[in-house]
Amino acid sequence: MSSPNFRFKQFTVWHDRCAMKVGTDGVLLGAWCPLPSQKPNPVRVLDIGVGSGLIALMIAQRLHLRGDMFSVLGIDIDRDAVEQSHINFQQSPWADSLTSQACRLQDMPAEQAFDLIVSNPPYFQDSLKNPNAQRATARHTDTLSYAELIAHSARLLQEDGILALVLPIEAEQEILTLAADHGLHPTDITYVHSKPSKPAKRLLIAFSPISDSRCPMTETMYIESENTPRSDEYKELTKDFYL
Repeated sequence: MSSPNFRFKQFTVWHDRCAMKVGTDGVLLGAWCPLPSQKPNPVRVLDIGVGSGLIALMIAQRLHLRGDMFSVLGIDIDRDAVEQSHINFQQSPWADSLTSQACRLQDMPAEQAFDLIVSNPPYFQDSLKNPNAQRATARHTDTLSYAELIAHSARLLQEDGILALVLPIEAEQEILTLAADHGLHPTDITYVHSKPSKPAKRLLIAFSPISDSRCPMTETMYIESENTPRSDEYKELTKDFYL
């Protein structure tokens, strides 16, 4: 049985009430996603499918260390997850800057514009559903399709904002096509392999409404080396978080 909480250097994440536990995908996105340029006004962040609040907390830590003023809003359709993320936020050093609410992305008002939108979205489209209804909702795209994710994220982004996602590698072409249809251009792409001998399983990808004639910055990352459970590059990426 997994532990009911996961301790990081500056915060603890309780995840006993969440369908999706603290995992590598969330840690990767929280540590990897590009941060928006510093501004005189607070940086506004939206975490879609906030779950335990892990990604929101990681971004809060990064913005705090950079010296930014910021506000992070996490939304989720799972009320247990919203309550748990709220508890985790309140117990963190950035309680005044983090909020969560039960809300569908599709219902977010257009007047709210964000500098950074992040999501570890539901990604199973056609596979057999988990008999646990809460976990099935968190993992399947029935409640938030890729098309809806991209369309509403584009609607809620500032003109110079960033959308950052972690996805299964199989979704790459679909996401790139949908993003292009909504005026979003890829800026950073990282292909994530479990180890050098394995094919890529995950995609870290960031978009911006600002068109850049250069090709997106593309990298490859290995979570493990052939001999150790964490590669040097993964340890470097997550060094500010893991104990």
